[in-house]
Amino acid sequence: MRINLDIPDEIAQCSTFSRADWLREMAISLFEQERVTLGIASQIAGLHLMEFQRIIGSRGVCAHYDVAEFTDDIANLRRRGWL
Repeated sequence: MRINLDIPDEIAQCSTFSRADWLREMAISLFEQERVTLGIASQIAGLHLMEFQRIIGSRGVCAHYDVAEFTDDIANLRRRGWL
């Protein structure tokens, strides 16, 4: 398997780039290439799902969220009485 990482220069050239930083960047790349789900990517990065979404959003990464998933989410919310 070949995985390409597109790490912003300001991050990759930083002398304090930690293990957590590498895991986050790998998770973003894997998610962007649709090799893992959003949930799995956030786990790889060691971040709460919402924090991971904030990060990918700030980088302009598409969340891969389609109409079918939206419909499923609405149905789940209704089943739980939240809508």
